[in-house]
Amino acid sequence: MLDKDYTFQLKFQVRDYECDMQGVVNHSVYQNYLEHTRHEYLKSVGLDFVRMNEEGIIPHVVRVEIDYKLPLISGDEFISCLNVQLESKIRIVFYQDIYRLSDEKLVTKGVVTGVCLVNGRPRLPESIADLLKK
Repeated sequence: MLDKDYTFQLKFQVRDYECDMQGVVNHSVYQNYLEHTRHEYLKSVGLDFVRMNEEGIIPHVVRVEIDYKLPLISGDEFISCLNVQLESKIRIVFYQDIYRLSDEKLVTKGVVTGVCLVNGRPRLPESIADLLKK
C-alpha cells in the first residue's frame, strides 16, 4: 500500500479486455476505475445508490477531468485512491489518483465533480453532507 494520505483506497488488476490494440489500458476504462472507486467509497460511508434513488436522491456527475501520466498494461496491479471535498452547498468534488503498485508511480489524476438531484433540483441533503465530512 502507498504511504500517501487518502480518504479511501481500492486495489485493482488490469484485465486483458481493458487494453486497446497498443496493449495499454484504453483511456475510457480509467473512468470505470474512478467510478467504481467512488461507488465503493460511498458504500463504505453508508451511502447506497439503490436506497438513495428510492428516497428521490439522484447522484449526478457534472464534470470529469483526467490527466493521463503513464499507461497501465494487462496484469498490472494498481491502487485507486480518493479524497473528497464539499466544494459548495451542492457540489461534491472527488480528487482521484491511480498508482501502479510495482513502482508506485502515478498513472492517472482525476477530478470528478458531482451533485445530488432532489426532485430534479441540485441539493445536497444534510445527511449526505455529514457522511462525507467524516
